[in-house]
Amino acid sequence: MRRTENDAPEGAFPTMKLAILAAYFVLLVAIGFWCRRKAASVDGFVLGGRSVGPWLTAFAYGTSYFSAVVFVGYAGQFGWRYGISATWAGIGNAVIGSLLAWAVLGRRTRIMTQHLDSATMPDFFAKRFGSPALKLAASAIIFVFLIPYTASLYNGLSRLFVMAFGIDYAWCILVMSLLTAVYVIAGGYLATAINDFIQGVVMLFGISATILAVLGSKGGLMAATAGLARETAAIPNGDVPGVFASFLGPDPLNLLFVVILTSLGTWGLPQMVQKFYAIKDEGAIKKGTLISTVFAFVVAGGCYFLGGFGRLFASEIGVAPSGQPAGGFDSVVPKMLETAISPDGLLMALVVVLVLSASMSTLSSLVMTSSSTLTIDFIRGTMVKDMKPKAQVLCMRVLLVVFIAISAAIALVQYKSTSPIAFIAQMMGVSWGAMAGSFLAPFLYALYSRRVTKASVWACFAFALALTVSNVFGWKPVLWEGTAMNPIHAGAIAMLAGLAIVPAVSLFTPKPERSLVDGAFACYDRKTVVPQSVALGEED
Repeated sequence: MRRTENDAPEGAFPTMKLAILAAYFVLLVAIGFWCRRKAASVDGFVLGGRSVGPWLTAFAYGTSYFSAVVFVGYAGQFGWRYGISATWAGIGNAVIGSLLAWAVLGRRTRIMTQHLDSATMPDFFAKRFGSPALKLAASAIIFVFLIPYTASLYNGLSRLFVMAFGIDYAWCILVMSLLTAVYVIAGGYLATAINDFIQGVVMLFGISATILAVLGSKGGLMAATAGLARETAAIPNGDVPGVFASFLGPDPLNLLFVVILTSLGTWGLPQMVQKFYAIKDEGAIKKGTLISTVFAFVVAGGCYFLGGFGRLFASEIGVAPSGQPAGGFDSVVPKMLETAISPDGLLMALVVVLVLSASMSTLSSLVMTSSSTLTIDFIRGTMVKDMKPKAQVLCMRVLLVVFIAISAAIALVQYKSTSPIAFIAQMMGVSWGAMAGSFLAPFLYALYSRRVTKASVWACFAFALALTVSNVFGWKPVLWEGTAMNPIHAGAIAMLAGLAIVPAVSLFTPKPERSLVDGAFACYDRKTVVPQSVALGEED
């Protein structure tokens, strides 16, 4: 939807809200320059020297996970479709996407990636399977599917900035891009992690305050739930009253696919898994597991729970003849906030900083992943045979500017175009399915199994890309009555299928080289002395 300055509310540019934003921006930039000395080496710039503690790592993981796309787009879309049962997506994000991801991947990822001296996922595949070609293929997948995902992060900000400040969306894009570029280029991963912590705290308080305000505008939790129970959904069995306030909602099967895509997907996303590379020690893993799980429960669970009450604001949002929101799903949450919260109040400033924080934290993670992958896995050793460490860090900083500029340009084209490019908007969801479908199973099995073959990794890459991309370009088979495959289905199927494809293909393809596998798994056999509080020793 096109935004204009005429959409601005009265009393735009209130001094207090602008002062809050200015202080927030100054803090982010200051942290970036404070971390500059620790970002001089490749390991320091990309991984913070592998010495990042539990709180920073957990918040970096959570803030990379949940962007404005979740708060504005997904919460509005799935809340409208499934009611408060959409909260299951948030619960899945916490249990599967955070708790189990840390428990299953955290320790082994940290140990093996350090042992193989790999700083990126493509580099891990190359060294684990002895295949430079796998590294190039993984790099290409990441590059292709992260750019449009990065561009989509700006979309959730537009309506809120116009509503709260009367600021043109183009300025919002430029300011967000510039600030992110400054602190990431200056301080690398450590600056990103520290700022992610601050942004995560804002998200925790912002979500909690927003839920209380929105429910309060409808008489509180019990009254809002009762009102939602009076809403009716048309499903194959007829009009069902109360279904939007029910345990599983009007469409539990489609909701299950949402849970799988948004929860299991983190296991294969390079910008998420890379957080485990930088963990400091065993204690940080244990604490980080708990912290990230609680963070996900509050932020993701809160977002989807909030969106579940969207239909109570149907008169303000407007409903099209099809039963969908008149302004699209992205209009649901902003309209809820506009109705429940004063545009000139302090809480609205907190909400805007919340959405800005969610977007900037994810943006910084994505561009760090893109630039490090392209530098370490594609340019170094391929285009430049002997690339010195200082040259690598410089190259990553330059590419950070390039990636942020490209994503901002795409977002501006979307904004200025009279007929927005739908393909780019669709690619946000597709990117999760394509990347996680390609990488999840090979990465997981590579950490645990000696029998995984290079051929099985290629097979998983090919299947995931074929399925997700063909779905984007029109292949939409009917999965069950009334439901054709969409990018959410395709991504979830690609991930689950990969878990079967990798072991199946490995059974019928040549075993990997023994020395290569033994060398990779030797890291797990290394003896480590620990206190008796951790492990009981043998009696003398």
